[in-house]
Amino acid sequence: MTESTTTALAELVGQGGVAVLSGAGISTESGIPDYRGPTGRARRAEPMTYQKFVGSAEARQRYWARSHVGWRQIGQARPNAGHRAVAELERRGLLAGIVTQNVDGLHQAAGARRVIELHGGLDRVMCLSCRERTPRAELERRLREANPDFDAEGLHAGGRINPDGDAVLTDRQVAGFRVVDCTGCGGLLKPDVVFFGENVPRDRVDECFAVVTGARALLVLGSSLKVKSGLRFVTRAAALGLPIAIVNQGPTGGDEDAVLTLDAPLGATLTDLSVRLASR
Repeated sequence: MTESTTTALAELVGQGGVAVLSGAGISTESGIPDYRGPTGRARRAEPMTYQKFVGSAEARQRYWARSHVGWRQIGQARPNAGHRAVAELERRGLLAGIVTQNVDGLHQAAGARRVIELHGGLDRVMCLSCRERTPRAELERRLREANPDFDAEGLHAGGRINPDGDAVLTDRQVAGFRVVDCTGCGGLLKPDVVFFGENVPRDRVDECFAVVTGARALLVLGSSLKVKSGLRFVTRAAALGLPIAIVNQGPTGGDEDAVLTLDAPLGATLTDLSVRLASR
């Protein structure tokens, strides 16, 4: 990261009207690993797919047992310097909106207001039958009551947690875990997030595109842009002729369209950016 690069980033963001697209890399400093970056390289477990979840009671048992353990890390995570810097940029009126691929709610916890959760949020649960949404905290209480002998805290100690809040457990540890259903209609409960193999709701995608279309520039933070879900917004920005800046640890799928790329830690880089802009 050079002085000229950070100065150029400050110049771009300082003009305002910036749409932010954030990925898992911005949350790693809060203790949440990413999928493809430095903290995600040791990942061995495959994420749950929508098809497996709805098609198999065994898969749902495995998912909820592991997620019940993993929620302790996700639910207790706190915003880091990167999240706080983005919220500060929003408070200064420099952002057109924030589109996040993350499901951890840390942008909002840092104080950001105009945040679109592209893939939903782990702090909510949805019934697949009646579509009612309820707080994750309520589900966690019910799971504890249904599984009094399940040592979630002990299993979590020193364990590996995936970005979607899925802890790595053995089949033996999962065996006997009781899943609970919707209290209203008895339907299957699912976290209010988009699983692999599931489509993001069209109206949400359109809302994200509207943020990009109405922006003067696009700033990508901590996303490898290896999948269409995030890359499509970079493609749209490029087609509109918007300047694109990317801050990420490692190369991304959008580097060729970017006028500026920084391979650097998000927390320090965004804090420096906020300080530079505050001194103007």
